[in-house]
Amino acid sequence: MSRLASPVYAAYRERTKASAENYDQARQFMPGGTSRQAAFWLPYPLTIKRGAGAYLHDVDGNRYLDLLNNYTALVHGHAYPPIIEAVREQIGRGTCWAAANEPQIKLAAAIVDRVSSIEQVRFTNSGTEAAALAFTIARIVTGREKLLMARYGYHGSLHEFEIGSFGNAGHLTFLARYNDLADFEAVLETHGEEIAAVFLEPVLGAGGIVCGDEQFLEGVKVAAHKAGALFVLDEVLTLRFGVGGCQGDMGLEPDLTMLGKIIGGGFPVGAVGGNRDLLTLFGPDDMKVFHSGTFNADPVTMVAGEVSLRELTAGRIEQMNRLRQMLQSGLNDIARKNSLPLAINHYGSCLNIFLSESIPDSPIDRADEELMDRFHVACLNHGLFIAPRGMVALSTVITEEDIAAALESADAAMRDVAAESG
Repeated sequence: MSRLASPVYAAYRERTKASAENYDQARQFMPGGTSRQAAFWLPYPLTIKRGAGAYLHDVDGNRYLDLLNNYTALVHGHAYPPIIEAVREQIGRGTCWAAANEPQIKLAAAIVDRVSSIEQVRFTNSGTEAAALAFTIARIVTGREKLLMARYGYHGSLHEFEIGSFGNAGHLTFLARYNDLADFEAVLETHGEEIAAVFLEPVLGAGGIVCGDEQFLEGVKVAAHKAGALFVLDEVLTLRFGVGGCQGDMGLEPDLTMLGKIIGGGFPVGAVGGNRDLLTLFGPDDMKVFHSGTFNADPVTMVAGEVSLRELTAGRIEQMNRLRQMLQSGLNDIARKNSLPLAINHYGSCLNIFLSESIPDSPIDRADEELMDRFHVACLNHGLFIAPRGMVALSTVITEEDIAAALESADAAMRDVAAESG
């Protein structure tokens, strides 16, 4: 059944007419009506009016239980009162200036305290900028020009990384299979003298919530060092999984760590952390890299991030993990009830849904794409907000009652999808 003839899409259009009007206007001024591809879906994305706690509200007056939380960035949900209070106080004192501020010291100290491999940190404004900065550090330190990453890994939208996210190698980009140590070792053995750094996520995020094997991650680090390359761990998404990130739980000590998302408390942020010897190249006394940015370490982001980290305790992380298990178990039950195939990847407070018997190599190369698109829109029709690719990221403000409500909505959405697929 085509999208034009689908009752699921017809219901979506009927209940989101103001979003449709906004999309038509947006296309006049922005290519495709958007500046963020991950926030786009067919027939058009929702226009959100406000977010509060665990819920989003669109311009048509519809309410959605948010199980995505801006792709993991809002670990405390929307308009979290302690963050809002701190931000309001800071905004009253000013938002940015071309000089130092005290909040950046507090957030940097909090990061150093939580992540054992980090002695100092340098702030940027996005995970993409953090990746670019880490790559720059590696190239200066090693005198080399290229990188190695996992096929279908994600380290932001810099071209050298983005092509790898789509499974393609490039002029400066080598690829190897995730969780395949021998493949990484082979690339490093052959091309090690060209590679400045190996970039890896401890859990693939955009790649479908795939957990890295600890022996694989440690083995890649050893192989990188043997080849004279740096080992960069991307914890932009995964810092939420443990007080000290995944590296703390796994006992992993990278040369550099990329950070973002939750360390901004809902504001744009990125950072690179590492030992003092590596980061000394930014020092004004013997500067090797001129790194600046109008909004780097702005005080509003810094106060929001410091509260975000302080409020993300071990107990709250464990609670999110427990609720994810409850959600995952319920999804398996309702898929069986509705005679739909279901496979789920998971780690910590995140999971990725596949409406297929098996899990593909990547969410961008999946056999269930049309079915997943329809399920996503059906979920929206029933007040449940997940990623179009099936990703879920819980927040600390979600409750057991919310999970029960989410399962009711997912059940109704699966019924709709099954009815159209039968």
